[in-house]
Amino acid sequence: MNCPKCHKVIEEQGIQCPYCGVFFAKYAQYHGAKSEPDNVLPPNIKIYDEDEQYEDSHPLTALLFEDTLQDSTAHFIWRGIIFIGLTIWGWLLIASYLDNATGEWFLHLINTPFHEAGHVIFRPLGQFMHSLGGTLGQLLMPLICMGTLLIKTRDPFGASVALWWFGENWLDIAPYMDDAREGDLPLLGGNFGHSSPYGVHDWEYLLTETNIIEYDHVLARIVFIIGSMIMLLSLLWAGLLLYKQYKLVSNG
Repeated sequence: MNCPKCHKVIEEQGIQCPYCGVFFAKYAQYHGAKSEPDNVLPPNIKIYDEDEQYEDSHPLTALLFEDTLQDSTAHFIWRGIIFIGLTIWGWLLIASYLDNATGEWFLHLINTPFHEAGHVIFRPLGQFMHSLGGTLGQLLMPLICMGTLLIKTRDPFGASVALWWFGENWLDIAPYMDDAREGDLPLLGGNFGHSSPYGVHDWEYLLTETNIIEYDHVLARIVFIIGSMIMLLSLLWAGLLLYKQYKLVSNG
């Protein structure tokens, strides 16, 4: 059959043209079969409903890699710029290795309100969950954004950026955990952990209450490594999406 958009011959029937990237269902939806022969889709093309357009792909593959904007050259350029920026930024943060470099970037100011909101949300569950809630709050927000971008807007590249942010939050938490015994990092309001009442420094309280305060440095390094791996995974995901999009826009 011939693609209704680029008119190239397609040997195997599918839901998407391998040359120009157009989804046949969407093309039919917006261009429709009219009386003119040029606008009539080939009879052997199956028209998919909106909820059926990814049925030929594995559900997980469709969720992670099928993109409604993947045939847009402008979006490809902007995504490439974002990818380069996140790669450089991520390398600088990972190379810092627990020296609280994340706390010196503007993104820390974005993480902080979600951290404080977590304290408020989890306060009814007791003192322990109140202290842990700050960490949970700043980890949950990027996950919520990633889920929304994947499921609601079907923007896997945006979801990969949210995953990068999720990993960055682990790097943001690690120096705070590493500071549990020393209490040298400045806290919100200008205080320091070593001069604040017991319970003000979240991780001093959490690790003391669980009797593992002596492992604060080890745990911080584990958290840092987890965050680094998540960030690298997000960049790999974004890179694969860009490569797939490059093939589509270059053939269009």
